[in-house]
Formats: sequence, structure tokens, C-alpha cells
Amino acid sequence: MSETETHSISVNGEHRRVAAGMTVAGLVAELGLDPARVAVERNLEIVPRSTLGDVKVEDGDDYEIVHFVGGG
Repeated sequence: MSETETHSISVNGEHRRVAAGMTVAGLVAELGLDPARVAVERNLEIVPRSTLGDVKVEDGDDYEIVHFVGGG
């Protein structure tokens, strides 16, 4: 068994394991997304962008993350 504790979460309907203690900002970065260009819903509640670095990912969380793309 690994010494590193992980949490089991869902991101946009896909199962994922992440390190315990990770913040939502860390999750967004791990996904390769720009935190200034995403909207995050955690367990059916919007996570304000200003709090992404404060909110911890918890075991069983369900995330929907939308990445905004500019263009014309």
C-alpha cells in the first residue's frame, strides 16, 4: 500500500484519484487549466474563483469544471 493518502473524486463524470490535502486550485493546475478561465462546481455548488486556493478537495467530491475559450 502506498504511503501517500489519496482521495477518490469525479471530474466531469470521470473517476480520478488525487493527493489528500490538494486544493481546488491544485486540481485545476493538475488538469492543465488556467484558473482565471475556469468555472468550478463542487457537489452542485459554485466555488468562487477567489477561494480556489483555500478549498480542499475531499474524498467523494463531484466536480464539474468548465474551461472558457476565447475566439471570434
